[in-house]
Formats: sequence, structure tokens, C-alpha cells
Amino acid sequence: MTERIYYTEPYAAEFDATVVTTEPVAGVATRHAVILDRTAFYPTSGGQPFDTGTLGSARVVDVVDEEDGRIVHVVEGEVPSGRVRGRIDWPRRFEHMQQHTGQHVLSAAFDRLLQVRTVSFHLGTTSATIDLAREVTAGEIARAELEANRIVWEDRLVTIRFADAEEAAKLSLRKESKREGVLRLIDVDGFDVSACGGTHVARTGAIGIIAVAGSEKFKGGTRLEFLCGGRALAGFHALGDSVAASVRLLSVLPAELPAAIERQQNDARDLRRQVKDLQIRLAGHEAAALAEAAESAGSTRLVVAALEGWDANGLKTIAAAIAARPGYAALLIGGPAPSAIVVARAPDVAIDCAAILKQLTTTFGGKGGGRPELAQGGGLQGSTEDVVRAARALLELPKN
Repeated sequence: MTERIYYTEPYAAEFDATVVTTEPVAGVATRHAVILDRTAFYPTSGGQPFDTGTLGSARVVDVVDEEDGRIVHVVEGEVPSGRVRGRIDWPRRFEHMQQHTGQHVLSAAFDRLLQVRTVSFHLGTTSATIDLAREVTAGEIARAELEANRIVWEDRLVTIRFADAEEAAKLSLRKESKREGVLRLIDVDGFDVSACGGTHVARTGAIGIIAVAGSEKFKGGTRLEFLCGGRALAGFHALGDSVAASVRLLSVLPAELPAAIERQQNDARDLRRQVKDLQIRLAGHEAAALAEAAESAGSTRLVVAALEGWDANGLKTIAAAIAARPGYAALLIGGPAPSAIVVARAPDVAIDCAAILKQLTTTFGGKGGGRPELAQGGGLQGSTEDVVRAARALLELPKN
């Protein structure tokens, strides 16, 4: 079993240890799995990622907690037998300590103020999340966030304690632990006691600030994204950069951004409506021109054409307008590839549009579907000339 220095000394950034075993990692010639008699490297566990750093001159790229109590350090390079010096990537470790301790404080705030339990925690590379047992309102989030930051700004002591199950039962843990035997407890003075194997700051003031960055409904509860310390500062700068860029683009003051964006959205909706109306009018003229040039196939008038600049909706509008004429059918292709395609016919025309489309997508790729009177698809590869040529052959029109 590996002695875990981080259990009692989370601020230990360097340590000496003895190499117990080292062996190549299967399939990766440059990597080795190293087991030490003691380590300060935290393995991925309890929602917190592993530490990185170095063992001697080898770079630690993963740390794994084995079921038998040993900790495996996956290194890039080799670590010779004997004594070795380990160095933790301290900025990464401290950032994780800020986020993890911040999670304890934020979860305790929800529990104490609102009796809302935290069911899971995940610490990612840029932000962290907690999943709450029920949906919470924006007002409740604001209350818990303010309470959590009060504890941060009071700079309360954070201590590590060890207790057996009987002792722990008397301490009113925020969340009952499923572990047996001696428990490692993180005690935020007068506010929270939780069983946890992670690394934490020594005082709440080191968290800096706890900022809730967003929330969403998740599995009947609420998932909260939050930022602590350096991450909160980076998030503030990123938000400031976004606001500054938006202010420059819209030529307004920061406080005027919401109204300016609303105006832009209203203007865009009006423009889309106007464009749609114009497209419908243009589609009508295009359909009339194509219908005038339709070819005869027995009693049916057929339009087979490639139309540049029209999307699937435009092609459908034109094809439908042609097919509204008794005895007419249309097969229209938008270019270039990957092409959209629409096949439509009048009720009195004996053509199966869906079958025609299926044969073309089988030949040229893409997908689609529909009914005998109307079918549409997209993603056809190849030149529009080749698709048109194949469509004319299916419809038994002479080659152009």
C-alpha cells in the first residue's frame, strides 16, 4: 500500500520516495508505470483529477488509484530504481484545491439554507459542476452563492480530521459516507464537515471567490457550473473581453448591450421575413418559366433542372408550384454538391417520387424520403450534370 502524503500534507509540492516497482506500459513504448512507497501525487478520485509533475526527470502524465491501495504513476520516460524526487505541478494542484474546497462550501450553503443535497461533483479542466437533488430557482442560487462567499471572506479554518464510524456519526456529516473503517474528514470551521479524500486549502480565504457561472435542469434536479479563485478571475476576464468586443461591434455602452442585441434580433427577423416573401415571389416566377419550358413524356409535362443558389426550401416551393399544374411533375436539384433534391408531381401524374429519389440517392449517396407525390433529400455527391442525366434516364426523357 502506498503512503499518501497528500492526505495529511496537501501543501507538499515536493517529496522524496523509494521506487518499489517500474515496468513498461503495454502498447506505449515511451511510458512506464511506477509505484513508490509514498507519494504526494493525487490520483483521479472523488470527482477531482490527478496531479501532474515529475518523478526525477520523467514527466507524470497520469496517476491511478489501484484497488489494492497502491498508486500507479504513469510517466513519460524512465525512473531508475532507488530514491527519487517527486515534484507536483503546483499551479494545477492549487487550482484543484481551490475548486474542491469551494465545492464543499457551496454544497454546504445549499444544504444549510435550502436543504438541497448535492448528489455528485465533477472537476473539469476549465470549470466544475455540482448536481443538486432538486430544481432550484435563480433566487435560491443567488442566496446560496452569497452565503458561500460569506464563508470564503470570513477566512475560516479548514482542517483535516480522522474518525471512525462511531465518532463520525456524532459529527453530523453533511453526507453519509459509504466507506467503512477510519474516515478522512474535511472540516470547514463551524460550517461543514464532510468525508473526503481530496486536497483542500488550509483556509477558506484561499478559495478567493465562488462564482456560479450557469445552471441547467439535469435528471430531475439542477446542474450548476461554478468557478473558484483563479478560474473565476479568468472567467471574469473572458466575459469582459466578450463585452468589450460586443460594445465595439454594436457601438453602444455596456449597459446598453441587451437593448442593442434585442434591436438586432428584431431587425434580423424582419429581414428574414422580407427575404422569405421575396423568395416566394421569385419562386413563383421561376416555376412559371420552368413550366413553360417543360418537356413532354406521353401525357405528362416534366421539368428536370439544376438550380444554382436555391436551398432545399426554395427548391420545394418551386417544385410544388410546378406540380400544382395538372399533368406536371418536377425534379429539381440544387448545386453544387452535396446537393439538395426535390421531386414533386400533380395528383393526376403516375410517377412515384419517393422511388425516383431512392434510386438517385442509391447512385449518388445522400439520404431523403417522402411520399409518391412529394419526396426530398440532400447530400447527393457528383456533378449536377451527372445527377440530371441520371434523373432524365429514370424518367425516360431523351438525352440532351
